[in-house]
This record gives sequence, C-alpha cells and structure tokens, in this order.
Amino acid sequence: GTPAESRTAAAEARRSLRGCAADLHAADVAVRESCDVLVRHANSTRYEQVRTPARQQIRELPASALPEHSAAWTEAFAPRLRVLTDELAQLERNRDSIVDRLRGLVESATATLRSAQRLSRLPEGLGEWSGQEFLRIRFEEPDQAVLTERLGEVIDEATRAAVRKNGDLRRDGMSLLLRGVHAALQPRGVSVEILKPDAVLRAERVPVGQMGDVFSGGQLLTAAIALYCTMAALRSNDRGRDRHRHAGTLFLDNPIGRANATYLLELQRAVADALGVQLIYTTGLFDTTALAEFPLVIRLRNDADLRAGLKYISVEEHLRPGLPQPDPESEPVHGEITATRMFRRPAEQGEPAPAAPAG
Repeated sequence: GTPAESRTAAAEARRSLRGCAADLHAADVAVRESCDVLVRHANSTRYEQVRTPARQQIRELPASALPEHSAAWTEAFAPRLRVLTDELAQLERNRDSIVDRLRGLVESATATLRSAQRLSRLPEGLGEWSGQEFLRIRFEEPDQAVLTERLGEVIDEATRAAVRKNGDLRRDGMSLLLRGVHAALQPRGVSVEILKPDAVLRAERVPVGQMGDVFSGGQLLTAAIALYCTMAALRSNDRGRDRHRHAGTLFLDNPIGRANATYLLELQRAVADALGVQLIYTTGLFDTTALAEFPLVIRLRNDADLRAGLKYISVEEHLRPGLPQPDPESEPVHGEITATRMFRRPAEQGEPAPAAPAG
C-alpha cells in the first residue's frame, strides 16, 4: 500500500504489541500469584497429615514449573473432588440433624424452666404468699433462625475442640445441652428470683445469687426444701404423673437445729403438701414449740450391742408384748413388727378420715 497506509498499519501493530505485552505481564503476575497461593495452601498446617505425592510436588517444585503440571493435577484431582464434595454434603446434613436435635432438647429445657415456675405455685392460707409462685424465672427465647445459628456455633466449637490436642472442652450430652441453653438465652440469660421466707410472709422476692447474703440459716434451709419439692413435683410432672399427689419422700437430718421458727416449719410443710412431697424430720432436740407443729412424733433411742459393737435404732415406746409369739415349729420369720402407731389424719370437709399407719 501507500506509505501512509504502511505507517498506520505499523502504528496499530505496535499498539497491539504493547497491549499484548501488558496482557502477558498481567497473566504472568496472575500465574505467579496463583502459584504462591497454591504453595501456601499446600504448606498450611491444616494439611500436615496429608501425605499425597501431589502435595509434596507442590511444596518442592519451583514456582515456574507448577503451571506445567496443573493440567495433570486437575485431571487427577477431579474424582477426588467429587468424593470430597459428597462427603462434605453428608457431613453438612449430619450437622443439620445434630443441630435440629439439640434445638429440640433446648426447647424442652426452656419449657422445663417454665414448668418449674408454674409448679412452684403456693397454696392458699399463706397470707400474701397465697397463690404466688415460689420461683420466678424470666428469660427471652430467640426466634428459630437465631436459635439454629447459635446452636450451630455450639456444635462447631465442640467439633473443633475434638480435633485439637489437649482440648478440655467436655462433649457429653449434658454439657452440650447446658452450653446450648446458655447460647440460646443470650445475651441476657436467665433471671431467677425466689420468695424470701419471713414471719409475716411478705411477697418479697430476692435474686438467687443474693440468697447467701440476705437469707438466714433457717430461711436458706426452708428455701432449699421448697426448691427440692418443686424439683420433685417437676420430675413427677415430666413422668406423666402430674395428677398423682405423691411426688416423693424427703428425709431431713435435724433441720430443727437451723429452722426451729414456727412460721418456717409451717411454710415447709405447706409447700411440701401443695407439691405432694412427704417430709420426714429427724432431730435429737427436745424443742416442744417446734415439735408441737407435727401431727405425729415417733421417739427413737440408740441401743448398743456391747459384744458385737453395733448400734441399733429402736422405738422407745415398746409395744411388742401385745403381738403373738412365733411358733418354733413353723416356718422361720425373717422380719417382725417391733412397734406400731396409728395417726388419724383430720378429715377434710365432705370425706371420711382415713387412718395412716406409721412406725
């Protein structure tokens, strides 16, 4: 062509050459950066246990030689990638299943907290305490999406602790459940208040964290008995026996030594009666004012066997002579009644008075 056309073509060729050189430089930089990323990935401490030949080659080959092997590695890793992808998907499904199961347990635990407050309702005839709930438990439940996310973090932390060396995070069921409940009720957590026993039964509530500073010894013991009765009624309710009056028996080792005030004894028995728990007091004190609160008192004494060095507890009022003597020729008797006493419970309005044996 003409000189002008030649100069124009040459200029365009030079511009194209400069553009191609810039693209080539950018491609070289991108390849070097990709090689560095690949080498750092292969040298990561997460893969110290991986002993595949490809990892050793990536770590030992010069960076300039890595692109030559990329096609072969891509082809070799493709089947493994499919397997790992399927395994990761299975692990994710298992994780979702664990989180879902933990969410059900956490929701059941929070429902138990609400049941504990409901079952701690006191009977009538206790002044300002009548109809009050002995426990007041407050917390805010998150929505399902937030709850699932928080429980997922709990499961992930337990999983990370399992692979760490010298990890002291417990992974038994109860520990996981407690951490799940703690995470679910964040950031405020659980607020628990308890009625303070006093002589006039004012409806004054105290946080459980302050019981040791505010309550006297007798008040602490009364609160502990009321809490036990609440937990016993809760257990009976969880077992489907919410209409069954008897929620258990509690033996108390000399509680009168700490709580001998009449109003405390009345409160203990009223709460236990409302929640279906039978209280059995044992004491060596002869406090007539305190003992007068009980409808039935059985006196015992310690008998020592001087030859065997053993001690036995026996009923002080011995009624054995009125019982028939065993026949030596009959079958041997493996047990015998040494004492008995009858207590007639006062009849409620409209029902006969049953007799309850004790001894």
